[in-house]
Amino acid sequence: MEDWIFNGRKKRSNPMTEMNYNTLLEEILIKRSQQRKKTSPLNYKERLFVLTKSVLTYYEGRAEKKYRKGFVDISKIKCVEIVKIDDGVIPCQNKYPFQVVHDSTTLYIFAPSAQSRDRWVKSLKEEIKHNNNLMVKYHPKLWADGIYQCCRQTEKLAPGCEKYNLFESSVKKVLPPAPEKKKRRPPPPLPPEEDKNEEIVVAMYDFQAIETHDLRLERGQEYIILEKNDVHWWRARDKYGWYCRNMNRSKAEQLLKSEDKEGGFIVRDSSQPGMYTVSLYTKFGGEGSSGFRHYHIKETTTSPKKYYLAEKHAFSSIPEIIEYHKHNAAGLVTRLRYPVSAKGKNVPTTAGFSYEKWEINPSELTFMRELGSGLFGVVRLGKWRAQYKVAIKAIREGAMCEEDFIEEAKVMMKLTHPKLVQLYGVCTQQRPIYIVTEFMECGCLLNFLRQRHGHFSRDVLLSMCQDVCEGMEYLERNSFIHRDLAARNCLVNESGVVKVSDFGMARYVLDDQYTSSSGAKFPVKWCPPEVFNYCRFSSKSDVWSFGVLMWEIFTEGRMPFEKNANFEVVTMVSRGHRLYRPKLASRYVYEVMLSCWHEKPEGRPSFEELLHTIDELAECEETFGR
Repeated sequence: MEDWIFNGRKKRSNPMTEMNYNTLLEEILIKRSQQRKKTSPLNYKERLFVLTKSVLTYYEGRAEKKYRKGFVDISKIKCVEIVKIDDGVIPCQNKYPFQVVHDSTTLYIFAPSAQSRDRWVKSLKEEIKHNNNLMVKYHPKLWADGIYQCCRQTEKLAPGCEKYNLFESSVKKVLPPAPEKKKRRPPPPLPPEEDKNEEIVVAMYDFQAIETHDLRLERGQEYIILEKNDVHWWRARDKYGWYCRNMNRSKAEQLLKSEDKEGGFIVRDSSQPGMYTVSLYTKFGGEGSSGFRHYHIKETTTSPKKYYLAEKHAFSSIPEIIEYHKHNAAGLVTRLRYPVSAKGKNVPTTAGFSYEKWEINPSELTFMRELGSGLFGVVRLGKWRAQYKVAIKAIREGAMCEEDFIEEAKVMMKLTHPKLVQLYGVCTQQRPIYIVTEFMECGCLLNFLRQRHGHFSRDVLLSMCQDVCEGMEYLERNSFIHRDLAARNCLVNESGVVKVSDFGMARYVLDDQYTSSSGAKFPVKWCPPEVFNYCRFSSKSDVWSFGVLMWEIFTEGRMPFEKNANFEVVTMVSRGHRLYRPKLASRYVYEVMLSCWHEKPEGRPSFEELLHTIDELAECEETFGR
């Protein structure tokens, strides 16, 4: 039951008393929100309208059950008239609008038929004919999207553009809008009869052929798959010439904000398996609003199954939903005006430069500036064949068990994932050995956090954790253990995507100080008890390290246990001491960290479980109090 304010006191309205007094008209119509601010989202709601000699009142639902939502004093009405409609679609089921202008506000009401609308306009005009505040000019068309559709004026209180004659009504002049033509998407082209069993794919990115046997791909074009014997490289041939799959809520918001276009939208996988979400951006989202809305695409329980964003507008496929809402807001904050896609902007790395190409000719490498140095040696920015930017690690002699690594490199090259730094190949025919990897423009995550301290929002920090967790879930799924997961071993690209680097490399370190827990270089502060006590590595020891990495991210690059030496940390952790909760981490996020630091490996979650939990946190506005 709703309250309304009258003379400074809350009172219960009595709809039966109000409505039985001198009622002239009574009907359920649709009221459009008055959009008192340009930034207010529009909505359309059914209301029971009642007209008496003194007041036009509207109620939520039927009078015997609901309560008054608003009213207009008849003596304050300055204009009542039909609203002229262009060819545009009216986003509600009632297609016959009229307007009631009072004080400084225009009330738009939608009737179910031309006869109903004419009846209301005629009755209201009769009641206001003695008002002394009638308008000289009015706006014959709707105020929508911050502008009058008739004269294109952008001020809500702008003077009218057409002469207003109370009883020279436009009722007879305006024909009812033609029935809306249903737009059907053309069916997809069928392959020729002889090709019925062929698998057709669409290229998501442009790809330039590097070797003679490579196929050049053009984004959006279709290709026929001939062979899929290799997990990373398929044989295909040309055929002829919108949806962001692995994108979470935070990344979607970042991409939409970077485009900064009204009605920009993305269709992406929901955090709920098998579900989809439409992420929508508006510049006019209301005061204090982030400008983002996330709508789950729902399914009907009827057969055949249909999909919808607004329940009254269900369709047999998701593309049909999108096509409809491109033209009709129908309950959304704005229309789906501008499809936004990450495709084509950051082309994913390939597993190696070409099929079965893991040994790289060093003469094809151009060495540029130094990027830094690590356990194995100096890392430089370079180019392969003077075209592709790469990172080149020159392995310092005696730093690595080279023979073992060269064999493992062939396996590591086949590990390819959007959240792993891709190993392109190695140069092993001379010394020093070179390891050639994907180049990440923003460098090490640890430095990235420290250099931008104080400039990260909480959801961006959680998004970084998601990136790393996605990469680690892939490694876990492929039975590959990192052994040295930390912010220093993750890299950031120009789009802010964090990728896991140096996975598995700790096995080939020959530095005794690094491999012994007694030395300062051993990453004790990232290790669980079973590692610093017994050197037992597993995916669950990586999970512990991931919890510490989350802590590094939410402290924006602080050193774990910064005041304690390694031997002190071993004692503290063994006695159950854990890192404190960072200021930027909500209790939900800190609970994830704590779950990673369970004393026993079997008590820790898998990366798959962690990813599901973090995805849910990223989708939940309450996580950050947004």
